[in-house]
Amino acid sequence: MKPFIYPFSAIAGQQEMKLALLLAAVDWRISVLLRGDKGAGKTTTARALAALLPQPSPFINLPIGATEDRLLGGLHLERALKGDPALKPGLLSEAHGGVLYVDEVNLLPAHLGDTLLDTASSGVNVIEREGFSASHAAEFVLLGSMNPEEGLLRPQLLDRFALAVNITAPLEPAERQTVVERRIAFDRDPAVFLADWAEMEQQLREQILSARAQLSGVLCSQEILAQISAAVCERGVRSLRADLAAVRASIAYAALTGDASVQPHHVAAVLPLVLVHRAQERSRPPAPQPPALQTPQDAPSEASDKDQAQNAGEAQERIFAPREIKTPKVQAKFEDAAARGNSAPAQAHQPGPAVGARRSETPVELDLRATLNHAVMETGSLQPRLQDLHERVRQPATGTRYLFVIDSSGSHAAQERMRLVKGAASSLLTRSFKNGDEAAIIVFRGTAAQVVLEPTRTLPEAITAFEYLPTGGRTPLAHALDLAQNYLTPATVLVLLTDGRANVSLGEGDPWQEALEIASRIKATALVVDTENSAERLGRPRQLAEVMAAEYVGLENLESSDAAILTLHRLSG
Repeated sequence: MKPFIYPFSAIAGQQEMKLALLLAAVDWRISVLLRGDKGAGKTTTARALAALLPQPSPFINLPIGATEDRLLGGLHLERALKGDPALKPGLLSEAHGGVLYVDEVNLLPAHLGDTLLDTASSGVNVIEREGFSASHAAEFVLLGSMNPEEGLLRPQLLDRFALAVNITAPLEPAERQTVVERRIAFDRDPAVFLADWAEMEQQLREQILSARAQLSGVLCSQEILAQISAAVCERGVRSLRADLAAVRASIAYAALTGDASVQPHHVAAVLPLVLVHRAQERSRPPAPQPPALQTPQDAPSEASDKDQAQNAGEAQERIFAPREIKTPKVQAKFEDAAARGNSAPAQAHQPGPAVGARRSETPVELDLRATLNHAVMETGSLQPRLQDLHERVRQPATGTRYLFVIDSSGSHAAQERMRLVKGAASSLLTRSFKNGDEAAIIVFRGTAAQVVLEPTRTLPEAITAFEYLPTGGRTPLAHALDLAQNYLTPATVLVLLTDGRANVSLGEGDPWQEALEIASRIKATALVVDTENSAERLGRPRQLAEVMAAEYVGLENLESSDAAILTLHRLSG
């Protein structure tokens, strides 16, 4: 018995998401990425879309732990072991004519994501396995969903999605009430609920069929193409995939509304869906302004370091270029969690690309080619024995998220100490960052902390962010630590650079005590870099390290360290 599918037309609100999915239903080449809150209806809507497509329309949910053979197709194991090798189709073949849905697409191993998107854009899957080659049609609507807090897609993969929608659960009480009422009615009696919405579902189904039939005849004028190109260039997006996606989506929208040609309002409706994820190719930050020339009145006095820090804390924000220094490489040992740099707690094994084979009488994943080769070489037969079995060896699909929390308050403007802070952060990341890792940056100054770089796997983007961090204002340490908790994963290395002079509270309490209390709740592999530079040292960064069970090092010691590698251990408890 097939489960009941919640009807597409009964989904309340989420107009952008529904529009994007309907455009994909009209033109299968329009892949869609759904980004946003959990529980906002992404999976429900994706399943509902498949029910609107011409029958039979499969809905294939791609498991995150799928291997290449399961996704693309591979040798048919049973037939190969009988001496009659043949290819077995994979999920891409099963999805033909329907919907392929990848939940948490940002957690999909990179080598599978590349192949999946190549197939989705071409509509043809080519299988080459163990000396066999075959191809088959693979025209399906590709839908991906993700929660950005669990890690971002690589820019190269992000650009391959034609449309993207940022989804949030509704905060308007009446709309939320409507969502809940409809869901309760569906759960209570699905058959009656589906009957109530059957007419609207049929109208949508006929609208999609009609749009598909007239899709090739919709005209797109030179003026419309110029409008699209101008809009894309205005947002500074370099990829030509943006223009192509906008044209295809505009044509699909015109077909969906029954228009014979693309009109400006069609373009205006789809452009936000085309550009929302590509606009992350944001323009370069403005170049730092040179420090203001000092007047005699501004010359340093013989005041204490404490007074200088207080004065600097109220000074206007300035940008200091980083001073190049050499630091040890940070190496993390995750003792109580599987290392995974772009996810919350591991949900499934993520296999990396196959890199070889080894003999095993209990193979976790059988390498059929190596097994048969060994059998032929040893016995001259294609009938393998127990001692002929080989298992596939895969490169681990692991990564580390480096979360930098940087004190950019005015106290670091004194003696231009921010140059050292930036240099240390940049060096730590550059020396530690590996392929597959992520970096994120939180900066705190003034009255609040802010995320200046969401998790990214593009190292130059992080280095640029370090370079242009402004300095000045007060020290909202508690807010920074509170914000950092949202970006922690089992494979996060938290690097906190601060002098600990907290003076902005989240509530009515003491700013320093608030910071200590929040720090005690942080359970992550962490390094606290003490940036304090004062004759009257308060020693607060060391206290932070103690309550966080983190490694502690002074900025000067970090710079002068003879150690090539600084190993951090995640402590339980």
